[in-house]
Amino acid sequence: MTSSGIPNDASSTSRRRRWWAGRVPAACATLASASAAVTLSLAATPSGALPAAPSRGAVHGVVTGVGEPLRGVRVRLWAGTREGGRQLGQARTDANGTFRIRYAVPAGGVLYVEATSGRRLRLRAVVGVGSGGAVRPRALDRVTVDELTTVAATYALAQFDSGRQVAGPAPGLENAAATSFDLADPATGKAGQTVTGAANGARHETLATLGTLADLVSVCTTAGPRCERLLRLATPRGGAAPADTVQALLALAHHPTLSTTGLYALARAAGVHTPALTAPPEAWLLALRYTDTGLYSPGRIAFDARGNAWATNNWLPGTRNSSPYVSVLDPTGRPTLGSPLRGGGMHGGAWGIAIDHGGSVWAPSYGGNAMTKFSATGTPLSPAAGWKNGGFVRPQGIAVDQRGNLWIANSFGLKGKPGRGSVVVYPHGDPAKAFTLTGSGLNHPFSLQIDGRGRAWITNSHMDFGQILDSRRAGTLGKVGGSVTVIGPDFKTQATINSPSFQGPLGLALDSHGNAWVPSFFNSTVTELRPDGTVAGVHRLPRTVFPWSIAVDGSDRVWVAGFGNSSVSLLCGTNTAACPPGTTTGTVLSPTPGFRHKAIQHLTAVQIDPSGNVWLANNWSRLLPPTGGVGMVQLIGAATPVCTPLTPLPVRPSATADHPCPQQPAPDPAPDPAHPDRYTVHSGDTLSTIADTHGTTWTSLYRTNTRTIGVNPDRILPGQTLTLN
Repeated sequence: MTSSGIPNDASSTSRRRRWWAGRVPAACATLASASAAVTLSLAATPSGALPAAPSRGAVHGVVTGVGEPLRGVRVRLWAGTREGGRQLGQARTDANGTFRIRYAVPAGGVLYVEATSGRRLRLRAVVGVGSGGAVRPRALDRVTVDELTTVAATYALAQFDSGRQVAGPAPGLENAAATSFDLADPATGKAGQTVTGAANGARHETLATLGTLADLVSVCTTAGPRCERLLRLATPRGGAAPADTVQALLALAHHPTLSTTGLYALARAAGVHTPALTAPPEAWLLALRYTDTGLYSPGRIAFDARGNAWATNNWLPGTRNSSPYVSVLDPTGRPTLGSPLRGGGMHGGAWGIAIDHGGSVWAPSYGGNAMTKFSATGTPLSPAAGWKNGGFVRPQGIAVDQRGNLWIANSFGLKGKPGRGSVVVYPHGDPAKAFTLTGSGLNHPFSLQIDGRGRAWITNSHMDFGQILDSRRAGTLGKVGGSVTVIGPDFKTQATINSPSFQGPLGLALDSHGNAWVPSFFNSTVTELRPDGTVAGVHRLPRTVFPWSIAVDGSDRVWVAGFGNSSVSLLCGTNTAACPPGTTTGTVLSPTPGFRHKAIQHLTAVQIDPSGNVWLANNWSRLLPPTGGVGMVQLIGAATPVCTPLTPLPVRPSATADHPCPQQPAPDPAPDPAHPDRYTVHSGDTLSTIADTHGTTWTSLYRTNTRTIGVNPDRILPGQTLTLN
């Protein structure tokens, strides 16, 4: 028996050490000498399936409430996997609040301990992470289960929790579980090293919010009116009342503006944990800022298939000199793949980054007028000066289409003349075959996204970007204008969309139905465009936030990054069932000024990861004089997960399909950029779908290709080459 009253089984600890793989990270250094750790089995075994010869593990620990051991509490060990939740073992705590559970180590997923006392108190702690994500697998054999670990586990796993069990597909599930260690250390039951570290800690309110949420859990350590009040206040509008503390926290993670004043008063009366908030919050958000060497003034974020965050950097730290770095953080905010990466011609990363079907990462070198490319493991693949094929002048947004073609918005820079701009295409990612699209309304193109038909949607800012830098003039520029250009997969312009609502449009995002959402920098509106290019709605943000970037989550909710007031706003999208009762498409779900947090600076990018975390790029920290921003910010568990890389539209990962995410089609030779008037038929094509995609009619297409198709227009064969004109 150790001095803490927790049994010590030296022989079993020694056996379990054989399963350890890799160095103990800094975040776990304090428990390395006192506790062995094991990995969940690595392998190609399907998630949730037992290995052929399952190894044995054990977890032991203590359950506490308001700092005191809880006696007679039922403790269960669960495995959460793609297939669902599965109980691995159970025990009851003794007079010292301690327990021990032996179990068969599962092949993947996550492990968590759950302790219940009475009907209302449910406590949790994550103790294991499998091999399905971008984080190192590990499983602890010693744990403290308390209010802080409960908040950490519930928020981190908020998008994988049914209210009763945790389950979901890789890599999002495993990555989410690992994020809980940033918030709380399950070995000690205290706040984690990331949330207390130099980039977070007293610099902003997350540590205090964590304590206040833990105080809310503590009111249910004894049954009584305060616990019942917690459950009433945590009841979402039109929803069922939470049954216990985990469900109450889950409601706050999903509805962060819920009962902020009443719940704050209840937590303050408990007063168990310090630090804690000293005033009601605007929202029950838990946000962490992640920093790294060279991660400064990040412009754009993209997620690879494992959930790592890749970001371009505008400037070198503390300067306005072009940065040579691309940063890569794992899902817990730690540098990975040798980050920061340099080489390949990177010289001042701009607002663009994309991942191709082979996992390689493309980023524009804004200062070098070139394109850079890195392998999925971080090795530069482009020449020392980058690829300049295409005649770049300040490239910005980029995207990869279904055939593997790379599209690049050639913006013509901060002080280019009105009307300048082009789009450069690298067919199948081959710079040697580059060609340039000009005219057709292209006017300082900035953002570029690909829809489900393979069409490119491009924002045209219609402005001199030098006006953004002179923030004293922002908002007094009069009519700046703007437009959106749609170019088909045959590289022909299908439409140039104009609307009075376009006033300096920068970012653009597509929802799962192919609707385009376009924020306008100078009038703080978001314009919703239907797939046919008509305006479905103009949604005004309640405050002037100078919105720069936009992202759509797996429930089609719309997240808008505010550059001007350092905030992120949330709008209900076309899936109104994912929004509170009574809301409609475009209803603002965030507080009037947006979700604000001291970790958030002036933002140029917002993206959603496979775990449902919202990532934000702190591009500037000060407007006058322009000063680079520090790090990236993660809003934990706040959004519905999406498949990454985008495929190309946002899709929620599935736990039931053969593959959690849609498989990108293999690159194919159609249409051939050298012969853009031709199309090669694929399995599943019809004349109607081909005609719709290429801006013609099926009858016209049939007349042109009668000799190829034959007498039956409903019978086209894969491999046939059709002439489009």
